[in-house]
Amino acid sequence: MLRIDIISVVPELLESPLSHSIPGRAVRKGLVQIQVHDLRQYGLGPRQSVDDYCYGGDAGMVMMVEPVYNCIMDLKARRDYDEVIYMAPDGEILTQGIANELSLCQNIILLCGHYKGIDERIREHLVTREISVGDFVVSGGEIPAALLADSIIRLVPGVLTDETSALSDSFQDGLVSPPVYTRPASFNGWDVPEVLLSGNPKLIRAWQDEQAIQRTRERRPGLLEQQ
Repeated sequence: MLRIDIISVVPELLESPLSHSIPGRAVRKGLVQIQVHDLRQYGLGPRQSVDDYCYGGDAGMVMMVEPVYNCIMDLKARRDYDEVIYMAPDGEILTQGIANELSLCQNIILLCGHYKGIDERIREHLVTREISVGDFVVSGGEIPAALLADSIIRLVPGVLTDETSALSDSFQDGLVSPPVYTRPASFNGWDVPEVLLSGNPKLIRAWQDEQAIQRTRERRPGLLEQQ
């Protein structure tokens, strides 16, 4: 069973994304465990502080090394972890290949940054991998962590039904997905391509392959260059 432990200073942000739809279904089916940890439980002093001023005088607060260290060590005392992942804007960009790789893990820690970021010593000595969801900055790592968790969970065997199979998702074969249609076959003068109504699996598959290549060339040509 895959277990994902998420460390956050704002755990409430993760409640809804991971409790509903496919992640929530995976948990209820007993295929995945998700545990969100409030870093303030490891905070220092009467105010349970988890951040402090930045050395050097830069603006913004920095997550302190000690609370994060104590939390990660507490988790590691209970089980071995395949990865300790920091959601970092300057980390490696999340791809389908990374999601596929992480879905084979057994235990993962996701560390959500906040404020100005985390003390660099955490990245140097505790984090095993850093992942970004894009070249932009958001208020904290919670939403990126939920996104990463969802991309991993949906790949765990038994989580998806045939109707939502991950095998035909965009990027699994290095291409974006072809167009998809459903009933009615004609609406407002807009018709579904005849080949999809033909009932001929060979013709349909050939059309889908052609459309996937064409759409990738138009929208994400860099993917074709990587092949």
